[in-house]
This record gives sequence, structure tokens and C-alpha cells, in this order.
Amino acid sequence: MTLSRFDRFDGDDVKFVRPFVYTMASVDFRDNLLGISWVDSGWVPILNPGNVLDYFSERSNPFYDRTCNNEVVKMQRLTLEHLNQMVGVEYVLLHAQEPILYIIRKQQRQSPTQVIPLADYYIIAGVVYQAPDLGTVISSRVLSAVHGIQSAFDEAMSYCRYHPSKGYWWHFKDHEEREKAKPKTKKKEEPSSLFQRHRVDTLLLDLRSKFPPTFYQPKPGDKPIPVEVKKEPEPPTETVKQEEREPATKSSATAPPSKPPPEKRARLQ
Repeated sequence: MTLSRFDRFDGDDVKFVRPFVYTMASVDFRDNLLGISWVDSGWVPILNPGNVLDYFSERSNPFYDRTCNNEVVKMQRLTLEHLNQMVGVEYVLLHAQEPILYIIRKQQRQSPTQVIPLADYYIIAGVVYQAPDLGTVISSRVLSAVHGIQSAFDEAMSYCRYHPSKGYWWHFKDHEEREKAKPKTKKKEEPSSLFQRHRVDTLLLDLRSKFPPTFYQPKPGDKPIPVEVKKEPEPPTETVKQEEREPATKSSATAPPSKPPPEKRARLQ
């Protein structure tokens, strides 16, 4: 008798141990099982602690491993108590809260008294989900926090404005709506802004430090130096009056003489 890789010789009998492995070539769920769920609506009304493992071992369930010991026990028609005597991956019912919540654990059995938990799955109202591990939860929370902080910084930078004459300021959309609602009033233009005055003061201090002014300090006992103020001589009033009169006489001389109106003559009848 020839045995295939799906059979095992046990004494005088040949028992089918390894079943057909159901795979989906188009979609590989092994990369990330945390973002998917699975449900079979035909099992939901009849779920109970006795058949929940049979429901979990359906071929279309992507969370179920076909190479586990549960499949061996199922194909050999043994009870689940034989799982304690085997070594390998197995699924056990960890907690049941009828009729809505069931928790199934995937674990690696190394001896009848030693197991290593691999993953937990919870079934709520017939829908199967994989419970995330602690590292995945922390990573997701940190990523959400960093994304929120980055979004806040991006939004704040969108309201920041700069101009060489004004400097930096915040420009919000609600301010534009308020300004449109208010009556328009003419604003007095300031000769200079605070930013301009500050910059000018710094430039003047820089020039003063480079080119300091020179002061003359007289010695004690010397007389103060008189300051001479030059004043331009004002023209005499008589000459101004004469200049005003001359253009008046010139304008009267150049004006043409006025003609008298024509005389009226009597008509002959």
C-alpha cells in the first residue's frame, strides 16, 4: 500500500490525518489580520459553547490554521481532551458569555502542562475578530497622537503670514468674516509700525557705534564760545510798495481805449 503525504500509517489501519488546506491565492490575509473580520450568518442563531470551535474551524475563516491539532482530532473523530497529549498549535475556548461573546485562544503546546499563547480571537454576535497585541495597541495610539500633532502644526502654519514691513502675524478666516460684517471705517495710516521703528533704532545704534559724535568740552575758566546766527537782510517796505505800483501802471497803459456806443439815427417816413 502506498501512502501519500496526507496519510499516516497507524498499526493496521490507515487514517486520514492532514486535510485539504483551503487557501486564497488572490488575497493574502497573513500580512495584517487585525483589519478584517469574518462571519457565517448560518451559524449565528445556533452558536453555543459546544459548537463554537466547529464554527471557528470553517474553511472560509481566514483566522483558522489548517495544520493545527484541532484538525487532527476532528478528522480522527476524537475528543478535545486528546489535545493535551499532543504537541503543536491548537485552539481552545478561553471564555464564553452566552449568547454573544466567545473568546478563543491560539496556543503552542509543548507538553501536557506547558503552553505558549500565540493569539486571541473574540466572537461578538457571530463576527470573528483578532484581538490586537500590546505592541500593536501602543503603536496605533502613538501614531494617532503624532498624526494629530502634525495636523495641528500644519493648520497653524497655514494661518501664519509674514511681510518685511509688518513682520509676522496670524491670519484667520473668522477674522475676515468679522471684518466684512463690521461697517467700513477709514483707518488712520500710521507713519511707521512698531517693527519699522525697532529696525530703524537698531540701525541708528549701529551707525552711532561705528561713527561716534565728537563733542567740544571747554576747559574750566574759559569763556563760552558765542554762537553767531546769520540772518538774511529783509528788503525795505518802500521798495516793495513801489514794485507793486509799477505793474499796476503798466497794465493800465497797455489796455486799449474803450469806444463809445454808436449814435441812433431817425428813420425817414
